Amino acid sequence: MLTATPVLRVYFENPVGRVMEHPNGYAYVIYNEGPRKLDHLKAFLTHTGQLLRRQGWNKLLGDQRLMSPYTEDERNWILDFWIARTSEGSQIYGAVLLPHDVFARLSVSQMMNEAREAALTYRLFDDENAAAAWLRQLPVEAI
Repeated sequence: MLTATPVLRVYFENPVGRVMEHPNGYAYVIYNEGPRKLDHLKAFLTHTGQLLRRQGWNKLLGDQRLMSPYTEDERNWILDFWIARTSEGSQIYGAVLLPHDVFARLSVSQMMNEAREAALTYRLFDDENAAAAWLRQLPVEAI
């Protein structure tokens, strides 16, 4: 029996990637390959946060498989962005599909270790189905 592929609505798109609304109640964030501009990354993640707040969601699936490594400026901004969410009382769960690029994997892993006190609880995955299954078993908490 074939399972129907869910229809995802694009919420925001820029050179960094696409932020989509998944019908199972989470943001689906897909990073494009190649270098990024910090301002584009800031807009990308700010819109992701706005989608989560607008929908009352606390989960996201981040597809970073094609992503290039984070720069130091990007990493610092991301950590500050999610740590600031903690002060707002928000707890976000992120299932992250690891990048194919070994240096991008190291960059993501390093940032995840530094983000332990941030509002974002991550689990790293190689398989999209496993990532989605982990998100489905988490409780839904309004943010």
